[in-house]
Amino acid sequence: MIEEARSFVWHHARVLEQRRFEFLFDGGPVEPVLHALLAYRNADGGFGHALEPDGRGPNSQPLHVFSALSRLDELGLGGSQHALDACDFLTTVTFPDGGVPTGVRASADHPHSPWWAIEDAGSLLPTALISGLLHKNKVDHPWLTRATEFCWDRVEGLTKTHPYEANAAARFLDHVPDRERAEAQMARVGGLVREQNLVDLGQPITEAEGYSAGEVHQPTDFVPEPSSLARQWFSDAEFDRALDKVAAGQQEDGGWTFGWPSWTPGTKYEWGPIVTIESLVLLRNFGRLPAE
Repeated sequence: MIEEARSFVWHHARVLEQRRFEFLFDGGPVEPVLHALLAYRNADGGFGHALEPDGRGPNSQPLHVFSALSRLDELGLGGSQHALDACDFLTTVTFPDGGVPTGVRASADHPHSPWWAIEDAGSLLPTALISGLLHKNKVDHPWLTRATEFCWDRVEGLTKTHPYEANAAARFLDHVPDRERAEAQMARVGGLVREQNLVDLGQPITEAEGYSAGEVHQPTDFVPEPSSLARQWFSDAEFDRALDKVAAGQQEDGGWTFGWPSWTPGTKYEWGPIVTIESLVLLRNFGRLPAE
């Protein structure tokens, strides 16, 4: 499994994913991954340049910041100055409600996926994803205080959601400091996910507006590691079935595919290695990565 994935990464991946693979699976050093990541960094402290492949163009964007913070967390640098600088950027695109948008107005001038919405108000999806990672790494920055209040308000007000938003809420609730409040809301959000048929449990899935055919979330999409509270949403049989599905998803070329559309040809080749690494990390987190 690893050897086939390694071949796929060397055939198709960007330098960043090549360096990540070396770090995660071959004992490679931190510094080359960090240098590759910082190539996407802008002078404002944010990140752009299609770090998250669906947002093209140079502008710093909240979802690019989330991708960057994810890589810093992976390297054990989630509380570094780079994270603080990214928060400085976020303060410049935060709305009065305390949230950041999926896409800032400047991104309208550059290619982006149809679902990369240009918004004029804060959105739970990017704000919760970013806030969760910052709390995980105990980052102290004024931006996080307002963003946390925004996330609590939106999460506690959820009555209808969609899979990506529910996943973002779960990532926030996994790490926000108020654990009693988080556990109560995690149980409630999990109830919404199941009641609204937003996850593949072997039953017909409710088609969410704007989703493509086959763009279906699995239990493993909500539970990236064993400590995730969303693991309580699923029975052992349901979760084992999802892990089996991930393990069986490796293609003949060694990589994993993704369910959302490739709206421009390049994103197919950029997302493929990212999803492949995420699949391997997930399987390793749950003891399903075969010894090589």
